[in-house]
Amino acid sequence: MISPTLPAELRAALDARLQGFSRTEAAQRSQKISTTYRAGGGSGTIKSEADALAYALARMPATYAAVAASLNALTEIAPDLAPETLLDVGAGPGTASWAAAEAFPSLQDFTLLDANATLSRLALELARDSTRLAECRYLPGDASGNLAEVSQADLVIASYIIGELSEADQRKLTEAMWAKARHALVAIEPGTSAGYARILALREQLIAAGGYVAAPCPHERTCPLIAPDWCHFSQRLPRSQAHRQIKGAEVPFEDERFIYVALTRTPPASRAARVLAPPDIGKAEIAAKLCTEAGVAPVKVPRRDKAAYASARRWRWGDAIMSES
Repeated sequence: MISPTLPAELRAALDARLQGFSRTEAAQRSQKISTTYRAGGGSGTIKSEADALAYALARMPATYAAVAASLNALTEIAPDLAPETLLDVGAGPGTASWAAAEAFPSLQDFTLLDANATLSRLALELARDSTRLAECRYLPGDASGNLAEVSQADLVIASYIIGELSEADQRKLTEAMWAKARHALVAIEPGTSAGYARILALREQLIAAGGYVAAPCPHERTCPLIAPDWCHFSQRLPRSQAHRQIKGAEVPFEDERFIYVALTRTPPASRAARVLAPPDIGKAEIAAKLCTEAGVAPVKVPRRDKAAYASARRWRWGDAIMSES
């Protein structure tokens, strides 16, 4: 399992570029970028080096944490997966590539794709300070239309990019990414009902194309959740002093809400139920909501069953619960 915090090399690379950079200016730029994203816009407002640094300082920690949690879930279900090549679609400053490098020591070749030249330059600058990513390739181009020229990769990751496209382009991108994924595809989106809907559409499209769901679902059937409920998870990460200044926050941590799906070309060797919400730990019992192969199941573990109760106390929102548990 990899940590949700930025790797030391990445933190050092960011810190080196932030020397002399006004935190007040970064906060203002970050707020403008965030407002655009919340309104459904993309990375078009990131046009200068200062914009890119402000974006990286504000969003890289949380994005990294969400990607790390998603890759941890994949490796838990598919421990033998050892990709050698990665395609990072909509790579931005390269956040997902850094997480993949931590999750998979087997990775040797990194290809990053993004249309924003400013973020591309920052990604390459940061990668130069990495022992793993120094030789990565960054290809310019629109994620929805430039995958045809890209070689296949063992692992394809698309983090926080699908929502920037129209519904028709989302389907095209999903098809193109699956065609490039030799072994596995991981997509991550914000943990909103809209982000869940996008992941659900991608999931259904790729199951129809022959894909198998490794995580978070323990099955390929229709999602059993009924609106207004939706599937999403949360990853807590520490905030650095600079991160708190950019966010205008006082608490030393942040909870990133996200939704993901990991699909593979071959069926998982094992299945795991998934904890869909924070368990309610009471004195007499622990109540939890699990997604199982049979559907959503409310589970109650009584305290009198000491071994099961002790095990259930360790359950956390998003955890995989193997069938023998």
